[in-house]
Amino acid sequence: MKANVDPLTATDSSAGSEAKAKSSPSPAPAPEWASDVNSPASVAQHTLAQSSPPTTGAAPAVSTDAQNAISGGLTSDEARRRLAKSGSNAMPDTSVQPLCMALEKFWAPVPWMLEAAIALELVLGKYLEAAIIALLLVFNAALGLFQESRAQATLAALKSRLALTASVKRDGVWKTVAALELVPGDLVKLSLGGVVAADVKLVGGEVLLDQSMLTGESVPIEAGAGHQTYAGALVRRGEAEAEVMATGVRTKFGRTAELVRTAHVVSTQQRAVLRVVRNLAAFNGVVIMLLVAYSWHLRMPVADIIPLVLTAILASIPVALPATFTLASALGARALAKLGVLPTRLSAVDEAASMVVLCADKTGTLTQNALMVTTVRPMPGFDEAHVLALAALASSDGGQDPVDGAVRAAAARKAVSDAPKLVKFAAFDPSKKMSEASATDVAGNLLRIVKGAYAVVIGLAQASPTAATAAKELEDKGFRVLAVAAGPPTGMKLAGLVALSDPPRRDSAALIRELHGLGVRTVMVTGDAPATAAIVARAVGLDGAICPPGPIPDAVHPEQFAVFAGVLPEDKYKLVKAFQRGGHTVGMCGDGANDAPALRQAQMGIAVSTATDVAKSAAGMVLTEPGLAGIVAAVKEGRITFQRILSYTLNSITKKTVQVLFLAIGLLMTGHAILTPLLMVLIMITGDFLGMSLTTDNVRPSAAPNGWQIGNLTIAGVIMGIGELLFCTAIFAFGAYRMGFTIGALQTLAFVVIVFGNQATTYTNRERRHLWSSRPSIWLLLSSVADLLIASTLAVAGIAMTPLPAWVVAGTLAAAVIFALLLDLVKVPTFQRLKIT
Repeated sequence: MKANVDPLTATDSSAGSEAKAKSSPSPAPAPEWASDVNSPASVAQHTLAQSSPPTTGAAPAVSTDAQNAISGGLTSDEARRRLAKSGSNAMPDTSVQPLCMALEKFWAPVPWMLEAAIALELVLGKYLEAAIIALLLVFNAALGLFQESRAQATLAALKSRLALTASVKRDGVWKTVAALELVPGDLVKLSLGGVVAADVKLVGGEVLLDQSMLTGESVPIEAGAGHQTYAGALVRRGEAEAEVMATGVRTKFGRTAELVRTAHVVSTQQRAVLRVVRNLAAFNGVVIMLLVAYSWHLRMPVADIIPLVLTAILASIPVALPATFTLASALGARALAKLGVLPTRLSAVDEAASMVVLCADKTGTLTQNALMVTTVRPMPGFDEAHVLALAALASSDGGQDPVDGAVRAAAARKAVSDAPKLVKFAAFDPSKKMSEASATDVAGNLLRIVKGAYAVVIGLAQASPTAATAAKELEDKGFRVLAVAAGPPTGMKLAGLVALSDPPRRDSAALIRELHGLGVRTVMVTGDAPATAAIVARAVGLDGAICPPGPIPDAVHPEQFAVFAGVLPEDKYKLVKAFQRGGHTVGMCGDGANDAPALRQAQMGIAVSTATDVAKSAAGMVLTEPGLAGIVAAVKEGRITFQRILSYTLNSITKKTVQVLFLAIGLLMTGHAILTPLLMVLIMITGDFLGMSLTTDNVRPSAAPNGWQIGNLTIAGVIMGIGELLFCTAIFAFGAYRMGFTIGALQTLAFVVIVFGNQATTYTNRERRHLWSSRPSIWLLLSSVADLLIASTLAVAGIAMTPLPAWVVAGTLAAAVIFALLLDLVKVPTFQRLKIT
C-alpha cells in the first residue's frame, strides 16, 4: 500500500517513520476504542512475534463471495456495491462550520447585552450610538473568530498536504485507488513505507508493523498470515497481502473518533467569564431597577428615563472582557510557539496556569524513545566488548530494526581488533525467534553466531549455570534480554546476555523537580509493565506507590500513586475523569490515536512531539520537541497570561461597579442623568478597549497553580470600586456645589472623572504589591496616554459635550494621581487577605 499517510487521520508521513512503536497486543478482545495492551518486557529480540494475533472487536465479517474471491480480489461491480452500502473509507467531518463559529460569537451573555443596547438605541433614533456599539460587538466577535480560526487552520494545513492512495486487487489486477474507495473484503498490498489504510487481516507474507500511529509505544511487531492490524500502522519491513475487515467509522479509529467527539470539559476560562458577567448583571440589574423606581418617583419623563436606563446598561457591560481573554491567550500562544509549544485551542494557555496534576507518558516524554544497550553480562571466557562484537555480526546493518541498531551502536563504541569477519548474515526469523551469522575468526576457523530469545539460544549452546539466574534478574528489572552464542556450528557456547532499555532523558528529573516547585504533581501513566515503569520512575525522581494493574479506581487521587502502569487508553480517559471529579485541573500527555479521548477530556491535553495527527487534533497543545521542557514553558507562560487576564477582570469588576453606582448617586444629587448614552459609549471605547493593553503588561507569575476565585475577586473589585466611587463623588460634588456647574458641565465632569478614576485603579489593580513594584509595559503606558489625551481634548474642546476649563481637567488628573497612591495603601492588605496573588 503506497500511502504516505493514514487516510483516516491524515497523519504526517514523517511521524510514522520516526514514531515509537508498540509492544504486542493482547490476544483478548479489547473495548471498542482501546489500544493493544503492552506485553511485559521480553527475554528475546522481537519477542512480540511470540504473541497471539489480536482481535478487532466488532470488525464486520466478510461475506462468502468475498472469501471465495479473495485470491483475485473483488470485482469492480462488487466493490461499488459495497462502497454504496458501507460508505467511504473516511471519518465524518465533525469540524464546526465557519458560519456556525461566527454565529456563536454573537450568542453569549456579553453579546446579548450589547445587542439589547443596540435595539434600544435604534428605538430612540440614536443611529450613531447604535452603529458604534455594533462595531464594538463585531470587533469582539471578529477577534475571537480570527484567533480560533488560526489555530484550526494550522491543523487543517497539515492534513491537506497528504497523499491518500492504496494498492488494491480488483478484477484480478493490482491497481492504485484512492484509499477512500476501499471496502470490506478488498485485497490490499502492504509494502515497505506504506501506511495501512483500513483495519485488515493479513492473508500472506510477513511485515514488521509500527503501530505507534494508534498506540505510541515503543517496538514494532512482526506480523504474518492471520494477524490483524489497524488503520494507521506503518510497514517498516517486508511485504504482505491483507483483507480489509473494516473501513471508515467502523474501524478502530472510527470508534476512537466517536469518543473524542463526546469527550468534553468546560474550560475554566469560560466558567470565569460567565460568573463575572452573572455577578455584574445581578448587582447592576438591582441598581438599574432602583434607578428606574427613583426616576419614576421624581416624575421624570419616559423620554428621559429610557436614555438613563440605556446608559446604565452600557455602564454595566464588560464589553471587552471576552475579547481580552482571547487576545491575552493569543499573545501567550504566540510566545509559546517561539518556545516550540503550539496551542491548538487558546483556552489551553489559560488552563496551563491552573494545572495541578500532569499525567506524563513514559516513552518519549520521560525517556529518550530509543532502545539502548543498558547492560552486558558476559559468560566465562568472554568480555563485554567481544559479546557486543558477536551480537553486532548477527544484527542487520542499516535496517530499521531498533534492536539491531542499538546493538551495533553499542558495539561500535567498544570496538575490538580481533573481531570475526562476517561471511553471511541471516535476518531475524519470527518463526525461529533469532537471527544468525556465519563468520571466520582470526585463525580462519568458521563460526556460527546466533542472537535471540534466551529460551531458543540456550537450546543451541552450552551455558554457564549462572546464565538462567542472570537472565531472570535482568528480566525482573524490566529490560529486554537477548542471548548471544558463538562457536563451531556443532559446539556453540553462550557468550553472554545483552539487556536493552529505553533510558530516561537527561533533563527529565530536573524538569520534574521544577514542576514540583511550581506546584504541579507529575504522575507517570504508561502501558508498560510495572517493573519497567518503576525503574524509569525512580530514575527521574518519581517516588511513590505504583497503582496495582487493573481497572482505574473511580475515587483515585493523584497523591495516592506516582506511577500508573499497564494502563490502556480507555483507562487514561477514566483516570482523567477521576482526577477531575476530585476538583483537579488535569494535564495529560499522549501520542497515539487511542490517546485522543483522554487528550480531549483533559483541561490541558498535550500531544507530544511524535504524536499522530488525531492526537494533535484532540490536544490543546502540541509539543515540537521531546521531553517535559515544553510543558514547563507552557505552565510558566500560562501563569503570565492568567495574571494579565486577572488584572483586566479585576479592572472590569471595579469599573462596572463604579459606573452604575455613580449614575445612581448623580441622579440623587442632581435629579438628572449625569451621563448620556454617547458619553457612556466613549467611556467604553477609551476605557474598555484601550484597557486591553493590560494583555501585554509586565506581570509576575505566581509560584503555585492559579484558580479563578470569582467570589474573592468580586469582593476585591467592589472594595476598589467603592474607593473609586468616593473619589468620583468627591470631584463631582466639588463641581456641583462649589463650582456651581450646569448639568451639561457636570455631565462632562462626570465623564472626565470616570476616565481618570479608571486609569488610577488600572495601575493599582495591575500590581498585587505596591503599584511601583514593577514597570508597566510600553503598550499599557501608551494606551493610558492616549486615553487621557482623548478624554482631556474632548472635554476642553467641548466635542460631543459641554466644554470644561482646562484647569479643572488638569486638577482632576492631579487628584487622580493622589487618589491612586492612597488607594494602593488599602489594596495591598486587601489583596493579601483575599489571597489574590
